[in-house]
Amino acid sequence: MPDMKSSPVRTVLVADSKSKKSCLYAIFPAALLAFVVLFLTSSLYSQNYKEKLSNFKIDVDNTMETLVQKNTMETNDKCKKQCRPSGSEALPEGIISSTSSFEMRALWELARSKKVHNDVVVKVNASSNLFAMAVGIKQKDLVNKMVKKFLESNFIVMLFHYDGMVDGWKIFEWSHRVIHISVPDQTKWWFAKRFLHPDIVAEYDYIFLWDEDLGVENFHPDKYISIVKEEGLEISQPALDPKLSEVHHQITARGRRSIVHRRTYKPANGGKGCDESSTAPPCTGWIEVMAPVFSKAAWRCVWYMIQNDLVHAWGLDMQLGYCSQGDRTKNVGVVDAEYIVHYNRPTLGGIDKKTAEENVSVSSQEKEDHRVDVRRLSYHELDIFKKRWEKAVEEDKCWVDPFEQH
Repeated sequence: MPDMKSSPVRTVLVADSKSKKSCLYAIFPAALLAFVVLFLTSSLYSQNYKEKLSNFKIDVDNTMETLVQKNTMETNDKCKKQCRPSGSEALPEGIISSTSSFEMRALWELARSKKVHNDVVVKVNASSNLFAMAVGIKQKDLVNKMVKKFLESNFIVMLFHYDGMVDGWKIFEWSHRVIHISVPDQTKWWFAKRFLHPDIVAEYDYIFLWDEDLGVENFHPDKYISIVKEEGLEISQPALDPKLSEVHHQITARGRRSIVHRRTYKPANGGKGCDESSTAPPCTGWIEVMAPVFSKAAWRCVWYMIQNDLVHAWGLDMQLGYCSQGDRTKNVGVVDAEYIVHYNRPTLGGIDKKTAEENVSVSSQEKEDHRVDVRRLSYHELDIFKKRWEKAVEEDKCWVDPFEQH
């Protein structure tokens, strides 16, 4: 009996063991399949990730390359837009010195110290205006008075010697303080075209280019500068004392009741007169060229208009208004408050008869009066200048006359 009872138990145990084995056999293929699926999925995901990472790196590289190219193009465009002086392209921009000045420097002294004023570097005691004049030793009395006045007002002074007599000026204490340029028988316009290039005089606010036969007893350079600044005059001249001067044009005569005048009035008398409606020279927008004063901007324009071969510059006065930086009826004027005397002494090509008669040492060539020849050439140059202007206006299709009369 005991054997009979124990038998079923073993049977159950054996059956249960077989059931476990069959279950394991059933799970293994499923697990293997799941592992294969997981492996394949991981491989595909890893490959896709690597592709995405690779594509991302390519995109980043492309973006960086695009940014570099864009930056390079912007730099190139910026460099192309830089307005560099011709011939300086091979130099780094910071080393280019495109302007100069007439400040004299001793061989043994350092440059003047500088101070900063409102973020602008300013040279201590630097001159900001230029006075230039063609001179001959015969007019030394008048020249001496003019030079003294302008030096006292801290001007740079430049003398153009048309008679070659430079040493004769050493009698004046100021001689070593001014710049001397000597070329025989040349006019102030010849000198100005060659020695007053706009880049050379760029440091000066105003350029005075005067004749030598002027009296300045009632003229004060500093006050004059203050007036032209306040009045906005780009091109100007001091008025002439009508009692003591030889006045060739009515507009240059001093008006006693005004500080500045910009036009003149005269009846037509059968011709063309000047009135309030006049808009062109010589009624308005006009000065005489014996004592012109130019702003820096105006001079840059005027210099280009001076013809290299026309040394007397006749005709230039009628076109100066084009360089007045705007409305010539407002920006060109005659200053009455600061006035001068025009003595009209003979200079280039002429002789002082009294001096020649008293001075027996004067050569026969010096005694010969060439004023007639000078006047003849001046008229000839005037005709040439007028024709050149007309031709230039006709040929330049891009130029628009701001003062065209309709």
